[in-house]
Amino acid sequence: MPGWFVYILRCADGTLYTGVTTDPERRLREHNAGGKLGARYTRARRPVEMAYQELAADKAEAYRREAAIKKLKREAKLATLFPSPSGGGGGGEGEGDGRNQQ
Repeated sequence: MPGWFVYILRCADGTLYTGVTTDPERRLREHNAGGKLGARYTRARRPVEMAYQELAADKAEAYRREAAIKKLKREAKLATLFPSPSGGGGGGEGEGDGRNQQ
């Protein structure tokens, strides 16, 4: 049985997109292809790159972790998921996970 992953993509415009998949490499290709399999949010923000991924114990845990990540503000996501020695998180105010913006 395949594992479940939570992943974060960095879009060409600098925004972040969080998702869940069983195959991060395939999912990245789908996002960059821009067809029906890619998310609507990422289609206009290609190319995207895999910025982070983590293996979850099961599907339910993956979706719980995705929800927890999406609740974080951008600065907290960057500081938690991409720590830097200088302590700077980068990014602009008001930018967050694309799937939460409407």
